[in-house]
Amino acid sequence: MPKQHEENTMNDTITINGVEYAPVKKGNRAVIVIDRGWIAAGDVMERDGFILLSRAVWVFRWEKIGFDGVIANPEQADIRPFPNGFEVPAASEIFRVPVPDDWGL
Repeated sequence: MPKQHEENTMNDTITINGVEYAPVKKGNRAVIVIDRGWIAAGDVMERDGFILLSRAVWVFRWEKIGFDGVIANPEQADIRPFPNGFEVPAASEIFRVPVPDDWGL
């Protein structure tokens, strides 16, 4: 009888039916959807009622692939750097999606 799955704890992967899977390493980077149509991403820190994004980028155009396409394939969107970071009032956040640490860079 073949094994249903086999776990390798040395490198945090799991093999299922011959396909190896590894978890996406996530830190504090997220895509933030903000009121008035803004979408930005960066390393998130919250302070004094504000969301501060460092290593920030602005998701400028994404209509051809949709929001889920942007999350899965950021290289297909028009993403522009915010070299000085980005700060937004916390109450302006609609929602956020955690993403890998190199997302959009």
